[in-house]
Amino acid sequence: MHRRHLVDLAARRLLVSDRVAAAKFGTGKPIDDPVRERQALADVRAHAAGLGLDADRAVRFFEDQIAASKVVQRGLFARWREHPAEAPTSAPDLAAVRAELDQLTRQLLARLEETTEPACVSLVDGLDALHREALTTALRSVMV
Repeated sequence: MHRRHLVDLAARRLLVSDRVAAAKFGTGKPIDDPVRERQALADVRAHAAGLGLDADRAVRFFEDQIAASKVVQRGLFARWREHPAEAPTSAPDLAAVRAELDQLTRQLLARLEETTEPACVSLVDGLDALHREALTTALRSVMV
């Protein structure tokens, strides 16, 4: 139940990845941030345990979220390098964007707890090919 909510939140998280990409592209930061990723997954594990969730399942799900975000970031970086006129002209504050991601993480964990049915990418309309591909990655541990 509530799988639509989980899919919608995962899609929202991917759209925030656009701002992560813009922040990193504009400042020359790399897409991969192993230190941040380890900390985020440790936070997920601790929060999941506090909710009574299977922490390993939650971590697998958020590993998928991180991988999906990287799909978006790499796709946008490639687009912006190929079409510099489309590149962002300013860099969002990465710390503020990450705070939004942290909030979405808590919401996703709450929905993961409630979700008993497999998720399906086709539940989301209006995503371009890059974001649809990334959503498939984001949901691979909870899809049919």
